[in-house]
Amino acid sequence: MIFDLLTGLEGTTTADFNDGVILEKDRHILRELASRVAELARRPVEQEKKELWTAHNDLIRVRPLVFCDPEGGWSEIISAESLACEGDLARRWENFLRKEIFWGERLQDDKVIEPFFDLPYFAVESDWGLHETRVGGQNKGAFVWRAPLEDFKEMDRLRVPEIRVDHERTLALLEQADEIFNGILKVRRKGIWWWSHGLTLTLSRLRGLEQIMLDMVDHPDELHHLMAFLRDGTLAELDFLEENSLLNLNNDNTYVGSGGFGWTRQLPRDDFDEARVRTRDMWGFAESQETSGISPKMFKEFVFPYQLPILERFGLNCYGCCEALNKRWEIIKNIPNLRRVSVSPWADVRDMAEKLQDQYVFSLKPHPGLLAVWPIDEGFIRRSLRETLNITRANNCHVEIIMKDNHTLANHPENAVRWCRIAMEEALST
Repeated sequence: MIFDLLTGLEGTTTADFNDGVILEKDRHILRELASRVAELARRPVEQEKKELWTAHNDLIRVRPLVFCDPEGGWSEIISAESLACEGDLARRWENFLRKEIFWGERLQDDKVIEPFFDLPYFAVESDWGLHETRVGGQNKGAFVWRAPLEDFKEMDRLRVPEIRVDHERTLALLEQADEIFNGILKVRRKGIWWWSHGLTLTLSRLRGLEQIMLDMVDHPDELHHLMAFLRDGTLAELDFLEENSLLNLNNDNTYVGSGGFGWTRQLPRDDFDEARVRTRDMWGFAESQETSGISPKMFKEFVFPYQLPILERFGLNCYGCCEALNKRWEIIKNIPNLRRVSVSPWADVRDMAEKLQDQYVFSLKPHPGLLAVWPIDEGFIRRSLRETLNITRANNCHVEIIMKDNHTLANHPENAVRWCRIAMEEALST
């Protein structure tokens, strides 16, 4: 995996970026776009949104917050054909800037627009020694995979992933970006090394989704051994990042968990040393969507004990994504410093509201399918949001409304714009 340049996308190589050359024409385009981002960032509302997120994450009562990330729908908002730059690297940077502008000018949700241009480390992370073979998946389609660990006797082929950082390339890109955006946006190095530490996505890729469910019955000891290996490998990776000062704080406009932003006054910890960020100064996150079909008892035995030592390292924690957490709540509520809890489209909203009340962030995830058709059903969207907000209000919940996991906007970017308008109207009326 290559964490490259700006987006942390997988599967790219250094050759994809023409050695980072940015043409003079492209520099002019990037500076013009950056100036528009900087202008948006100067609006007083950006500071207001920052204060709202901070209070929200610190469990201080504010209105419900709204965020929409079209994800797979971005290609329908900013198509490859619409990009003006020619070089590969410049086009990626242009795409990022155009997204910020679209958020600030069109979506107008609660995402904070800032005058920063963040670049992660240029680094390569190896896999676990074995890698699945994917079949299908072209043009955003479905895919299956052939799991490589067909027999537990082959576990000796597994290896703990290693991260190799190209500091020279990282510095070169920072200097290049700083030259281009000088006087407009502040360029920062900000490494984002993971999305989730849930372990079960890696497990299912290694062993197979159906097979791991059979393993819980047929090979429980071997499955425990494999989960322990994944846990220990993840902890070793965190040790490496800490010891080599490769972590960055995420108590800011960093997207954390499966929704929402990291603004909080409760991180970093009081004994924080700016020279070295520790995991305890950061938000952590885990989920286990792949095991949605197993019982709470199985989850408690085969998944949670291996996630817990990882989550114990972090100062604040998020949990859950698309899985329904109702029946697992009595287990996951034992996570230390748990703050943000996902309430997916498949969760019992009323039950979750009664469980979370005012002790956690209620991270509501409306169904992304609502934006996958044209025209969208605005009446249904408004009624369902209002009904949910009435339930959460009755339970004093701290609510955020997060639209994500979209694969398409039915080729109508206005779908996302209209959803944001409706969600903001309902949030402001709460």
